[in-house]
Amino acid sequence: MMKKLFLVFAIAFSFALNAFAAVDLNSASVTELETVKGIGPSKAQAIVDYRKANGGFKSIDDLDNVKGFGKKSVDNLRSEVTVGKAAKTEKPAKSDKKPN
Repeated sequence: MMKKLFLVFAIAFSFALNAFAAVDLNSASVTELETVKGIGPSKAQAIVDYRKANGGFKSIDDLDNVKGFGKKSVDNLRSEVTVGKAAKTEKPAKSDKKPN
């Protein structure tokens, strides 16, 4: 009986942790971003577009550069989102070879 109760508690606790986990602006999909209160489909897409164009977010404050977000909305989202490692945007190396 005690083992079952512990198992139920452990499962409920893990779901609770996942529900409160911050969403990473640099890796979340549009669908994942939409789970954040204050981010709808168009804002979620704008975040992904910004990330693709700029190589990712260096800080949560960069969200202020995304269309549809201002200082107030960024401040409201601060506890809901996080910024992981940004993807590198490397340009292909130039070749000295001339095309045939």
